[in-house]
Amino acid sequence: MGAGGVGGYFGARLAAAGHDVVFIARGRHLAAMQTSGLRIESPVGDLHLAPTSAVAEPHEVGRADVIMFAVKMADTDTAAQALKPLVAAGAAVFTFQNGVESADRLAAVLGADAVVPGVARIASHISKPGVITQTGTFARLEFGEASGQASARTKAFLEACTASRIDAISPDNITRNIWMKFALLAPFSGLTSLIRSPIGPIRDDARASALLRKAVEEVVAVGTALGKGLSAADVERTLKAIASLPYEMTSSMAHDLAAGKPLEINGLSGAVVRLGSSCGVAAPTHGFIADCLGVHAAGKQAS
Repeated sequence: MGAGGVGGYFGARLAAAGHDVVFIARGRHLAAMQTSGLRIESPVGDLHLAPTSAVAEPHEVGRADVIMFAVKMADTDTAAQALKPLVAAGAAVFTFQNGVESADRLAAVLGADAVVPGVARIASHISKPGVITQTGTFARLEFGEASGQASARTKAFLEACTASRIDAISPDNITRNIWMKFALLAPFSGLTSLIRSPIGPIRDDARASALLRKAVEEVVAVGTALGKGLSAADVERTLKAIASLPYEMTSSMAHDLAAGKPLEINGLSGAVVRLGSSCGVAAPTHGFIADCLGVHAAGKQAS
């Protein structure tokens, strides 16, 4: 559900390995997939999946064992409503959205038992209709039951990923993993978009890198206060991870900004501010980022 940088990439790898995958997409991207297939451009190996099974609506799928949920945050509630028939027929929804609120939002619509929280770690985007382009070589899925207990569905999906040569794990504490990604992603997305620069020059500039550190510190402080398994030591762990990112790497939000598409700023820096307020932790850096990028949150169609 959502055949962009995450759903398109990992779905294509699963399909290429022989799994029965249907992509739910829209617009020109859907049309290109239906006529010319789906192309993956990647440093770890290109792929042309043709023909590609792609539809516009979930009801066209019929049934599913696993739904990889990877739509943009603004589409969460509408997409979840459309999945109700598939969930009623037994499908499990593995969410790989950005941010830290996805599982709760889906549970409110579909029921907590239907949802498996997860994290996708990849730098990829729709470079043109029908084409997903990956930057760098890392591509990993992390997912697990909110309870921390292994289940038949997480084991089965892990086996499917492994058989498809996808780097995937099912950690004991998926909540911590989600927040650790958030500690990297919210600062990374916000600053690469606001500064209009890949991460390399931001790391190299003293003032920009200081801003980056402050943004990481704020996320970790909020996650720690909310009891999400983080601690002060995770600031340096996150900065070390950011230091390892490819010099030319930028965020999907920066790509969306350049293309005039809606931004996920309310679920990233905006969420840091909102969640921080709920637990008494100030997040002025993310407040500044959210205020600046909020002008572009709805995309060009708003002007």
